[in-house]
Amino acid sequence: MSTTSRAIADWMRLRDLTTVFGGPGADGAFPGDVRRIRGLQEAVVVAMADGYASVTGRPALVDLGCAAHGAGAVLGAAANRTPLIVTTGLGSARPAVKWSCAPAPRDVPAALEWAYHVSLTPPRGPVFLSLPADLTATEADPAPAVRPLAAAAAPDPIALAVLAERLDRARSPVLVVGADVDASGGWAAAVELAERCALPVWEASQSGRVSFPQSHPHYRGALLPGAEPAARQLAAHDLVLAAGVPPPEGVAAVLLTSDPSCAAFGDVIMGDVRQALTALAELTKLRHEPLPGTWPAPSPAPRGSRPMSLVTALAALAEGAPPETIWVSESPPSRPVFHDQIRIDRPGSFLCAAGGEAGHGLPAAIGAQLGEPSRPVVAVVGDGSLQHAVAALWSAAAYRVPLTVVVLTDGAQAMLRWLSRLDGAGPGADLCAIAKGYGVAASHVESAEALTAALRIATASDLPMLIEVPVNGP
Repeated sequence: MSTTSRAIADWMRLRDLTTVFGGPGADGAFPGDVRRIRGLQEAVVVAMADGYASVTGRPALVDLGCAAHGAGAVLGAAANRTPLIVTTGLGSARPAVKWSCAPAPRDVPAALEWAYHVSLTPPRGPVFLSLPADLTATEADPAPAVRPLAAAAAPDPIALAVLAERLDRARSPVLVVGADVDASGGWAAAVELAERCALPVWEASQSGRVSFPQSHPHYRGALLPGAEPAARQLAAHDLVLAAGVPPPEGVAAVLLTSDPSCAAFGDVIMGDVRQALTALAELTKLRHEPLPGTWPAPSPAPRGSRPMSLVTALAALAEGAPPETIWVSESPPSRPVFHDQIRIDRPGSFLCAAGGEAGHGLPAAIGAQLGEPSRPVVAVVGDGSLQHAVAALWSAAAYRVPLTVVVLTDGAQAMLRWLSRLDGAGPGADLCAIAKGYGVAASHVESAEALTAALRIATASDLPMLIEVPVNGP
């Protein structure tokens, strides 16, 4: 017989889960020789874990003092389909999780193993455990045996064969890709299918990932927000294949998905998205047809204006970033211009909040850099977005996380302007001074040349750096 605390430590070693993201007041539910990444606010902690699990593909452990304070971020992780194991002794995150449990002390190790499996089964997402207060003084069975998990379910081969025939007969088929293509490792399979069947490819609107190379000649850009505009973009096609994302409302499509909750969308083939795309590429005939139109080249970036245009700033970032960069975006007005200038051409290279929660970008970028230390991570956030999670800078400095934070400042800061009408305070903030106060090196640049140079220095550094960039409008 072992103590509960010791059994948990043994289970963590068996599962190779040695990083724990902890919130203020967390009592250290995960003992042993682990890497603890703490944050000053619960939502920041959850978002860091979200970024970490998104790039590693494995569950992240989250220990919160009060789950209620991080509930919004847990809901965001659910929208991102991120596997998190969230624990706390207070509150409950049940509305936003796949599964929850309040195990007795001796059952905690077995409950953690169950939580691990549930978080990884499609659709992936956060799970929640409410743990007893003292795990060191109670007895538990030894750590449970680690069971192999093959969570990807194979799609129905007969349904895929029928779909392949429809693709071959279609006059003008089209492919729409969503975040699950990238998350499932289906990037190469999507490219192979598009090339074989001469499919133009659209990205789902506001997708949390990029799932097709944006410089590829088959890529057509992102669908417009809203059902009617997106439907108009797809209206000329007689067969719409939606992979990893439900089609726009009102669009008849065949949906490839691993999420049973999407069955209401009509013509659905359930199963692993990567396997489905791979099988379709093998079953379909090679189509020799030219594709009309292409996605336009990046817009010309004007030079010399102060402050810079948003196009100029993002073009300067594209010029200065290493090709293996992981980009994390949270500047909603700049999203279309971002993808116009910064083309994502490698899998696992773009993250943003699928649910649109404010304050996700900076902490998610910290987690992504911790999870993928061999690649540079650049967070592009707005000044208003930064203020929602500015405390994350403390974690970046405390753990010497070498990410780069680019803050696009246009003076809008809608939330701060709203507050200023209440109390008469001005909305301005010295972001460089704030970053330096947390221990993060910061610089203010006003030209494209200076921005490109600053980004090259920052991505080569082994410390976090913030670059403030005034821009002229969205």
